Amino acid sequence: MTPIIQPNAIQPSIGASALTYVEAKSILTKPAGYADFFDYSLNPYSGCTFGCSYCYAAYFARSDDLKQTWGQWVHVKENALDLLKRRRKKPLTGKTIYMSTVTDPYQPVEKDLELTRALLEELYTHHQPRLVVQTRSPLVTRDIDLFQQFDHIQVNMTVTTDDDSIRKQFEPRCSSIDQRLDAITRVHEAGIPTAITMTPLLPVRDPRRFAGRLLETGVPHFAIQPFHPANMRFMSSTPQHVQTLTKKMGWNFARYDEVYQILRDALPSMIEGKQGFIPKWKS
Repeated sequence: MTPIIQPNAIQPSIGASALTYVEAKSILTKPAGYADFFDYSLNPYSGCTFGCSYCYAAYFARSDDLKQTWGQWVHVKENALDLLKRRRKKPLTGKTIYMSTVTDPYQPVEKDLELTRALLEELYTHHQPRLVVQTRSPLVTRDIDLFQQFDHIQVNMTVTTDDDSIRKQFEPRCSSIDQRLDAITRVHEAGIPTAITMTPLLPVRDPRRFAGRLLETGVPHFAIQPFHPANMRFMSSTPQHVQTLTKKMGWNFARYDEVYQILRDALPSMIEGKQGFIPKWKS
């Protein structure tokens, strides 16, 4: 199969050497964990060059080498669109789909490949499922025109802290907080149901100011989950260097609870835990 775009066309920031095209056996899978109430998860890619230090998805990599080099590689499911097209005889109308559980559909490579966009076009044209799109990338605004074609959709933006100096220590290759909040504001203002997911919540400098900034977006729904900093299981586990960093910052369950109480008072619609990922479908 001809790749969607040849590796030598990838921007240097992505790195062609880290990019591999693979034939996927399936594109729709039954999710587990926090997304287990969805019928399917849809992951256009394996791997993610955002490479967040705490990301649970690293533990689902198929080899120890891939786990150790998480954030440095992407596997492009080059037959993803073909697999989805095969479902036309059995449309996904009314089915709930979460995109994505173990990758970010708008990670940097998507700007060039437009694989996520192609899948969205197939979904709204031939299926019309109930769709939730999860990202931490401002690139999501590119597809506002497609989101508007869905009868039932929600776009979630992950924002984990209020301070970019903290963000850079955990998510150095991700967009800034303001860029993400500005992006989800644009999606919301386009009339698309939205939510902000603070999952996991990293150290927060000024929770009251943070809450005010979140409210300024106009986004009506918020989800929150604790970051497990020490001797706990965050999905598979929390890397030791991340535990050390959170301990150094004084970020523990007691401090999380303090911040949580302030955010809860300011954001009445905020839901803690997996229930916060249940979408509020457009009527």
